[in-house]
Amino acid sequence: MRAPGFADPPRDSARVFRAAMEAMARPGTAYAVTGPEVPGLSPAAAVLLLTLTDPSTPVYLGRAAARARDWLTFHTGAPAAEKSAAMFALGAWEDLAPLDPYPVGTPDYPDRSATLIVETSALRGGDARLTGPGIETEARLPLPDRAAFARNAGLYPLGLDFYFTCGSALAALPRSTAVEAR
Repeated sequence: MRAPGFADPPRDSARVFRAAMEAMARPGTAYAVTGPEVPGLSPAAAVLLLTLTDPSTPVYLGRAAARARDWLTFHTGAPAAEKSAAMFALGAWEDLAPLDPYPVGTPDYPDRSATLIVETSALRGGDARLTGPGIETEARLPLPDRAAFARNAGLYPLGLDFYFTCGSALAALPRSTAVEAR
């Protein structure tokens, strides 16, 4: 049985933080992480929440992820939030869409935007072509709504950032990445 949080918080959170930053720096590339078994969350989503949230980061949880509310509050202190006030949101795409309610930052503070963690069934393949910073030629991700991600990229330097989680793997799609259909 896995521990309900990090077994060694300083080291474990440093490893996950490194994987999360590497994923943002190399959009569309999957990174393996290890984490606890938490009802309603993949291990990758659980460790992202453990690493990136604290009592000052409001979190919106979708339907399945809402089962982990007590776990998240106990381990991080992150308060519950509606989409419009969330700094992080987690769930299946159907629970997170549409993107309009989430904060996208302001011209003076583009960093005051939300990061969405999308639980998905796959991180490989897909017909969404990704180009931009951190991608040598192109990368591919199976995105649930290419048009929504393309619109988000058009807001740059404002916009949302995304992590995609599947089991013990994560990938990222920052707002600076262009998204095209095949």
